Amino acid sequence: MEYFRKLGIIEPILQSIKEEQFEKPSEIQEKSIPTILSGMDVIAGSATGSGKTLAFGAAIIQNCERGNGIQALVLVPTRELAEQNAKALRKFSRYKPLAITAIYGGVSINPQFERLKTADVVIGTPGRILDHIDRRTIRFDRVKILVLDEADRMFDMGFIDDVEKIIRQCPQKRQTLLFSATITRDVAHIARRYMKNPVEISAENYVDPKKLRQVYYDVADNMKFSLLVHLLRNERTGLVMVFCNTQRNTDFVAENLRLNGLKALAIHGGLSQDKRTRTLEQFHSNKIDVLVCTDVAARGLDIKGVSHIYNYDSPKESKQYIHRIGRTARAGHEGIAINLISSRDYENFGRVLRDNDVNVEKQQTPQMERARIKVPAQNRRFGGFNRGRNNPSNDRFGRNRPYRR
Repeated sequence: MEYFRKLGIIEPILQSIKEEQFEKPSEIQEKSIPTILSGMDVIAGSATGSGKTLAFGAAIIQNCERGNGIQALVLVPTRELAEQNAKALRKFSRYKPLAITAIYGGVSINPQFERLKTADVVIGTPGRILDHIDRRTIRFDRVKILVLDEADRMFDMGFIDDVEKIIRQCPQKRQTLLFSATITRDVAHIARRYMKNPVEISAENYVDPKKLRQVYYDVADNMKFSLLVHLLRNERTGLVMVFCNTQRNTDFVAENLRLNGLKALAIHGGLSQDKRTRTLEQFHSNKIDVLVCTDVAARGLDIKGVSHIYNYDSPKESKQYIHRIGRTARAGHEGIAINLISSRDYENFGRVLRDNDVNVEKQQTPQMERARIKVPAQNRRFGGFNRGRNNPSNDRFGRNRPYRR
């Protein structure tokens, strides 16, 4: 505990940290906590899973008192991250209790009215927070600490105007903490306009590039799903995340993986919050091995023990590739990112390679049996099952060598 004590963390929080069996601070915690506890505004570069919740949570718990109204507001991009942060803050405040509530859409608003009456700390998504502001069921006039968590993703999702409206509801005299994996133009705009002499702190990438292997397979459109099944059956894996670009494709892949005897579930924005929560609980408890997801649903999820990332669809936004592969090879563990490239992926995958400093090795497409597949009646070409040509000896530029950047 001496490592954490030297950062200036008070004893009630230290006791909780000890019970969580944290041995020493992560890099972002070590670099940011003393500055945050001093009351300064901070811009911290950090990814999901780097330990940033404790970094801002320590300041919130130390500076807020029970029953004094909403004194801290944490804005997050997704429902899952709201629940995840709320759960973590409740653990760390075990010996200095605060009323911490998560506020987000997709669930009934009525129970939130009652919880907000006694809340000390609110963690929420911009849309639902604005809903409460419009209904006058939430007030931020006593906010001491404002946290923007995963700010770049929040702005990527189109929330920047909402975030600015919410910031203007908070007192000017406050501490503002901004956490972001990348410093985008929108992030810089928010920092210039709403932060006071912020200290910039960055941590090394939580992913160990030496432990992350990246490969791709060039596969015929009508054999893409079969290749996924073949690899999942023959690779020794821990937990697996399979990324798709659409909700429809996510459902298709998950349903047909189950049809082929693999324990898989889908998670995307079209599911109810209750369903999404149950799916994550099953994945965390190893009751399922494969989580098939969209980028939006996966944002902010801190899932440990992921050994394999499959890009069933190449991401439309090239920087999203880095977010995806950052789910594995973390904290000293090895991981692999596997790209399944058919003709419809060539443009997106080419953009990924041009825009990112990555080295993706080509693999020989194996001989495989055609997997069982249930094609939705409304679209027999759906899910990568349309006819296509496969030329495994060449990449999309006609070169028989790995994609490199």
